[in-house]
Amino acid sequence: MFDVVLRTIIPILLLMGTGLLSRKLGILKSGDERILSAYVYYFALPALFFVNMTETKFTEETLRFMLAGISPVLVVLAIYISLYLVFGFSKDILYLVVLSTIFGSLAFFGIPFITFAFPGTGEPVATLAAASISVVSVTASITALELYRLQQSEILTGLKLVAKRLSKNPLILSIFFGILFSLVRIEIPTPIAQPLHMLGSTTSTVAIFMLGVFLYGRKYANLRKALKLSMLRIVFLPILAFFTTTLLDLSSLERSTLILMHSMPVAISMIILSERYDFYKETIASLILISSLGAGLYLNLWLFLLGHY
Repeated sequence: MFDVVLRTIIPILLLMGTGLLSRKLGILKSGDERILSAYVYYFALPALFFVNMTETKFTEETLRFMLAGISPVLVVLAIYISLYLVFGFSKDILYLVVLSTIFGSLAFFGIPFITFAFPGTGEPVATLAAASISVVSVTASITALELYRLQQSEILTGLKLVAKRLSKNPLILSIFFGILFSLVRIEIPTPIAQPLHMLGSTTSTVAIFMLGVFLYGRKYANLRKALKLSMLRIVFLPILAFFTTTLLDLSSLERSTLILMHSMPVAISMIILSERYDFYKETIASLILISSLGAGLYLNLWLFLLGHY
């Protein structure tokens, strides 16, 4: 038990702490985190997704795993939309609960945590989980933000903007082309695959370090509201994942990976998106703070409940 805690919490705390210290000492300044974010978002993470997708064999088992990954997101969207139609609460509340629940830090936090928790076997499974879930969660999240921005404008206009943004999204493109290369059996030459692996392997370290840089010096308000919203991601979504993975009869590692992925903190990029769309900025910052700082505790609790101690 103590060994698992050390493997998962200590590396994350050290990397986050180093990021916070870099801001405290003035080595990095406010706004520098955008450079780190751009590096991970446009280079490291697409490289990781692309090269792992090209090396994935899409068998019946693989497709069942991917279906188990996206099912909780689809189920929770159906539940929220049904509640909205029945009770008629505001669209803004609908968008807030959707983003608080489905837009998790799958790559920036999830892949490192799974890698630390299951050394040797965790990264490929975590990468496939992050890639498959991201296609649905990123699409739904951007759709919600565009509809929030449009308010009374036509929904069709918002959907066109979403389609345009997704067609240029580096994560979606890297996943799509990685799957395409795998299906048509295009093998990447070693001189190209090796640097892509090297680039992708930096994702975990830089992403967790960047989290510390992001969290330093921000305004945090509505902490009680943020705590309640965080329960949607920490408790509700992983419970749904527990049932879907049980129904689809996955292996222990696959099942645990998906449940943990669906309980990861709210995505760091939500800070940037909330500012860009003027969407509950302080609440989102507090939500990321609470879910990220508490992750070491509640993720290890999930590991315990899943029998990995």
